[in-house]
Amino acid sequence: MTDYDVLRVFCSPNGGYGNELGVVREGSVMPERSERQAFAAKLGFSETVFVDDPERGIIDIYTPTLRLPFAGHPCVGTAWLLDVPELVTPAGLVGARLDGEFSWIEARAEWVSERTLRRYGSAAEVDALEVPPAGEWIYAWAWEDEAAGRVRARAFPGRDDGIEEDEATGAAALLLTHELGRALNITQGKGSQILTAPQPMGWVEVGGRVFLER
Repeated sequence: MTDYDVLRVFCSPNGGYGNELGVVREGSVMPERSERQAFAAKLGFSETVFVDDPERGIIDIYTPTLRLPFAGHPCVGTAWLLDVPELVTPAGLVGARLDGEFSWIEARAEWVSERTLRRYGSAAEVDALEVPPAGEWIYAWAWEDEAAGRVRARAFPGRDDGIEEDEATGAAALLLTHELGRALNITQGKGSQILTAPQPMGWVEVGGRVFLER
């Protein structure tokens, strides 16, 4: 069995929740994309990362069914694990930094795969949502406190790959931040926390707490 780490990314203040992430630090043991895709499907996490160069931060990201040029919680988690100032993804160069208990990345909205940002009238409406049919990637959100930038969100990837709801989704949070043009404090899923902040020239920072699970 290939060695891999399991992280929880975007954890709550008490260290709970967060989205699980598999990280294969020695990507060279599985160089073929078909092998990586099969392994990601076997692990069954929403994303699995293969590290091709830990010093330069070169990574390769997979869901159980497809390869992604960029994804939020895999980049936040892997940057924390490798403790590097940047990550190299197929989409582009992702800035990374650690700030106290938070791991941050800086990326661009155009790197995010297509998804629908769907606003609801209240957090209670978001809480009450049933999982929609597969076929459309939906980020359901509502203001909890608009003045304070507090958002309630849930994510439904719609890929029919066994991941009906994503507990914490940095890429969708990045898109929402880009659209709204303001910093956000997002509670997603069952209790994960995602922080974001727009930056100059179209960049967006996304941050959260990361814990090594095993």
